[in-house]
Amino acid sequence: MIPRYARPDMVAIWSPETKFRIWYEIEAHACDAQAALGVIPAESAAAVWKANDVEFNVARIDEIEAVTKHDVIAFLTHLAEIIGHSEARFVHQGMTSSDVLDTTLNVQLVRAADILIADMEKLLAALKTRAIEHKMDVRIGRSHGIHAEPVTMGLTFARFYAEMDRGLARLRNARAEIATGAISGAVGTFANIDPAVEAHVCEKLGLTPEPISTQVIPRDRHAMFFATLGVIASSIENIAIEIRHMQRTEVLEAEEFFSKGQKGSSAMPHKRNPVLTENLTGLARLVRMTVVPAMENVALWHERDISHSSVERGIAPDATVTLDFALARLTGVIEKLVIYPDNMMRNLNQFRGLVHSQRVLLALTQKGVSREDAYRLVQRNAMKVWEEGKDFQTELLGDAEVTAAMSPDEIAENFDLGHHTKHVDTIFARVFGPS
Repeated sequence: MIPRYARPDMVAIWSPETKFRIWYEIEAHACDAQAALGVIPAESAAAVWKANDVEFNVARIDEIEAVTKHDVIAFLTHLAEIIGHSEARFVHQGMTSSDVLDTTLNVQLVRAADILIADMEKLLAALKTRAIEHKMDVRIGRSHGIHAEPVTMGLTFARFYAEMDRGLARLRNARAEIATGAISGAVGTFANIDPAVEAHVCEKLGLTPEPISTQVIPRDRHAMFFATLGVIASSIENIAIEIRHMQRTEVLEAEEFFSKGQKGSSAMPHKRNPVLTENLTGLARLVRMTVVPAMENVALWHERDISHSSVERGIAPDATVTLDFALARLTGVIEKLVIYPDNMMRNLNQFRGLVHSQRVLLALTQKGVSREDAYRLVQRNAMKVWEEGKDFQTELLGDAEVTAAMSPDEIAENFDLGHHTKHVDTIFARVFGPS
């Protein structure tokens, strides 16, 4: 986690204080369940809750761990210092460290997912607003970076909305999949703890019991969670790349908001750079970087090893904190993005009608010209636009083979921009639902 790219609510989920608080709640709820089963005295379970209003001393836990070389034991020792060693003897009955660690990690991931879901909902609202605002603002569509045919800026925002909406659906599924807990004891057999304890703890923490754990919760769940974050990060980059291209000086169809007092370059005072979306491209790489280690964590030795542990201590906060920041930053970029409709039209007309070539091709085939001949006729006139700066419609009107098949009025009909926007409402209804 880099503070520069972190927001406090998400950071707080991964703080030692939050972690130890969840550990405590797991142990306390487990004691309640054990008391209900008659395994431990009710008064001992009640005594554990004496620590409920206590701020756990992180430095003290670290001090103990320096000796024990075991974080859960260090915490339990500190808890015993608070509630009394006599009462603490019943804490952690029949449990193993992974019961605490894995269940806590999943609680943290669920909480992180809730923040990310809210982030995505805000981003979707911003994308929808801009899509509607620029629904019919025509711009040139590009394939291979080259002018293709007209689209609208509204459609550009709409396709990003649809992509992020799919990402939100995946994230909700990933949240549901990661929301499991395990209090099943050594190697997951419940030999020394009743499954009812697991059920009680999970209910209190908003989780569902893991159907079958070993000594750990299966890591395919985590792999899917981080893979989902990686896909969302790639969608962020997809949007960021489009904005960066649109802001290029020779394109300038849109640009990031440039605030009063902002500086673009230490050397060149004229510069207005797409620094936010460049940053988003980099942040997307950081989130995706966590996906492969999460996949590799799936394969563990027998019922448990800890090769996954060090990885998750890093990637869980890094991926969620970074993605939270990136989603918020992208939302701000979209909300303030400056759009230049005049420049969009200027770019569209840069090659003097060339973008209507397909429609002319199809019109010729409708007039009885073979597709091969129609392609040849259109292409030879199109090349004059590319190579000599000619006007496409004018060249078609001067081509005897073309005019033999179509009248001047019929040729002109194929240069109507409205042809390319006639189904925008249909697409919007598919993306956003009926208006």
